[in-house]
Amino acid sequence: LQQPKTVPKRLGTSQKKPREPRVPRSLIKEIFSHFVKMPMTRDAFKIVEKCSERYFRQLSDDLEAYTHHAGRKTVEAADLEVLMRRQGLVTDKMPLNVLIERYLPLEYRKLLIPVAVSGNKVIPCK
Repeated sequence: LQQPKTVPKRLGTSQKKPREPRVPRSLIKEIFSHFVKMPMTRDAFKIVEKCSERYFRQLSDDLEAYTHHAGRKTVEAADLEVLMRRQGLVTDKMPLNVLIERYLPLEYRKLLIPVAVSGNKVIPCK
């Protein structure tokens, strides 16, 4: 009689490496084409995509270092503001709120900039 063959079980963890999360290509293309306002070749887009991935990786590493230096385990808005100040994006003449108002849509502005409304309430609540 024939018996079914047994398949040896894998020991340990899976063979797959965990992949890093990526910014969607469509989002990178949409943002870049919004600011450039002209068509680009595929080769140029691949370079832009690679540069944006490296930029966000470096940005997250810097934020992690600032948070670790402050002795916290959570990134706060102050860490991001310090990073943007070091990059020259935020200055005394160009505060973070002005950048938010200039470049983000209204629904995000409402989430990030506190606004006083009737009844002595401030939105968003802290």
